[in-house]
Amino acid sequence: MGKFIKKSDSLLHVGKTASGLNEISANCSNPLEILCQSNVTCGYMLHVFSTEGGATLFSGSSSLSAALYSFKKAIDKKDISNVKIVTSSRGRGLFQVYQELLFTSAYNFEYSIMFDNLSCECCPPGQRTDSSAQAADAKRELGTFLQHLPALKGDIAILRSSLISDCFGHGFSTRTGGISYIRTLSSLNLFCNPRRKDSRAVVAENLRRLGLQAGFHPQQLNLIKCNHASDVWVMGKPAPDSYDGMVTNQVGVVIAAPGADCMPLLFTDPVAKVIGVAHAGWKGTLMGIAMATVNAMVSEFGSRPADIVCVIGPSVGPCCFTLEQDSAREFHAIHPDCVRHIDSSRPCVDIRLATRILLARGGIKPEHIEDIRIPHQSESTLCTSCHPELFFSHVRDGLNFGTQIGFVWIK
Repeated sequence: MGKFIKKSDSLLHVGKTASGLNEISANCSNPLEILCQSNVTCGYMLHVFSTEGGATLFSGSSSLSAALYSFKKAIDKKDISNVKIVTSSRGRGLFQVYQELLFTSAYNFEYSIMFDNLSCECCPPGQRTDSSAQAADAKRELGTFLQHLPALKGDIAILRSSLISDCFGHGFSTRTGGISYIRTLSSLNLFCNPRRKDSRAVVAENLRRLGLQAGFHPQQLNLIKCNHASDVWVMGKPAPDSYDGMVTNQVGVVIAAPGADCMPLLFTDPVAKVIGVAHAGWKGTLMGIAMATVNAMVSEFGSRPADIVCVIGPSVGPCCFTLEQDSAREFHAIHPDCVRHIDSSRPCVDIRLATRILLARGGIKPEHIEDIRIPHQSESTLCTSCHPELFFSHVRDGLNFGTQIGFVWIK
């Protein structure tokens, strides 16, 4: 793993220019990579150097948002997570704002103060040093920059169900049309996990683009706080720390469930005008999250199970999902058809079929339960692991996986 490090104290009094840093890098025997920031007539100049072949990995002079975004892409390409920033006291505060916006805790930052003896005549002392104003300026500049980036992997595509009444807005996102560039997160990743390398700002821009396409404002979106259990939040009541189901009868409020092999479930009641969403992995399925969401709609808002429609979003299929024997047998107890090769060491499990069976037993009409499909295609179900061009998948991509969502609101 590469690291941006200070090789000697000489960097404290040279290296104020690109040529100075190049001279130091050329004379070091060990790999050296350094990020240098300086204020040039209220602009910013960034340089990243390496002694590996004396190459300049990155050199940019632009807005700080554009330069740092390009810098992040450069270090992500080389799988570098440890960064040392050589800057001024004043610049450190600004960099830390961008660090919060553009990076996650998957990166380790260290700061070294070097440029306090430099001055910028066009920036009077104290100008825009207020931290809240500085943060607002940075967020606005970065947001504007990200909005102008081209979409990757095509346009945004939203899957919808004909079972859901027109009095509701709804959809399931796919992975195309966003700006996330890391391979397993590309391109419309809609969840920022601090252990992964897609930042809050990038995910926010992806959500903004999805909202424009789907017809909602991202500030209206409420995403489930998953715990792979069966807790349901009734909006309007105090929210638990985590929950895998959410229900409401509030008009215009968008509720959403994530998925990347786990099922995002959408529930609508066109009679009582009530909606619900659930995140259902294999653990949540066994714990009854689907019917817990239905029961909340019934007890809190007067829905009748016979009126409720449930659409099951893209998830991993039995073709690609296996469990240990003990867990697989719990699905076998729901119905033998939920498990394939029950006598193997890791049987294949159909979490979607198990969900359909549990919902039907709970009073949802079988004709009101649907697996989402791609329009004009005959394939009955969509396995997230089998469709890398369309969906993110934990099973397929490992721990650094992206996330799609299912969302619904009352118009």
